[in-house]
Amino acid sequence: MHSTHLEIFTEIKGIGAASGLFLHRNLLYIIGDNSGNLNEYNIKTKELKKIQILFDKNLNQLDNIAKVQKPDFEALCYHENKLYILGSGSTIKRNLMIEFDLFGKKVVERDLKEVYSKLQEISKIDDKNFNIEGAIFTGDEWLLFNRGNGFDSKNGIFIIRGQDLVNGEQIRFLPIKLPNIDHVESSFTDAVLLGNEIFFISTAEDTKSTYTDGEILGSFIGSLNKKTMELNFTHRISSHQKFEGISVLNQDKGKIEFLLCEDRDTDELKTIIYKLSLSN
Repeated sequence: MHSTHLEIFTEIKGIGAASGLFLHRNLLYIIGDNSGNLNEYNIKTKELKKIQILFDKNLNQLDNIAKVQKPDFEALCYHENKLYILGSGSTIKRNLMIEFDLFGKKVVERDLKEVYSKLQEISKIDDKNFNIEGAIFTGDEWLLFNRGNGFDSKNGIFIIRGQDLVNGEQIRFLPIKLPNIDHVESSFTDAVLLGNEIFFISTAEDTKSTYTDGEILGSFIGSLNKKTMELNFTHRISSHQKFEGISVLNQDKGKIEFLLCEDRDTDELKTIIYKLSLSN
């Protein structure tokens, strides 16, 4: 049996529609789904730095990009001093991956159009149900989490062997059944690997579209066994919030603390970061 405690960790002005985060030492990296900037927030000094990662001459601004143009960066993961920022693939404008070197500060763009097409073909998920919201890179394989908020409710994990995501060949799709609220199945919004456990967050949103938002019914935290992919537990953490990013803050015996970011589906450049404590 698990118990949870949710509290505000910090409020940050200048960031809107937060969709992914990763804590590296004292620096919290945050992406927004409507932004061409990577946000670097120092949790000690409270200083915010914006790093441009999108260089599209057709954009007249890098924050609050219009919905039809936005890159929809929904997944942020880390491996060996690099951040990987992935578009959701839910429209043709959302197939970009950014590699960002934390030390060299180098930005590299990758086109995921072909591999996303392969994922859809293998899983038999069409354009209206494909929506990558979380990613894990272990160095040997990629795990991409499809958010099943389309009409077909296709929650699941794409497992791609090897380091090269762009040219991924060994691909399989594992459907995952998640808990529901009022007959609305929750869907993946992010995940993080800790030891042999995949901790994920999911939200029940009353919509049948990967593009149009709906009423938020609640959110869960849960975990999967990395080797067997069996569900260990789920626990409801909110009745009205949609959390879209998760990162590990601390781990002690019998207790793990996570940081979560919330997408409030507004244009306001302000985000609240929450601390979620999970105890056995």
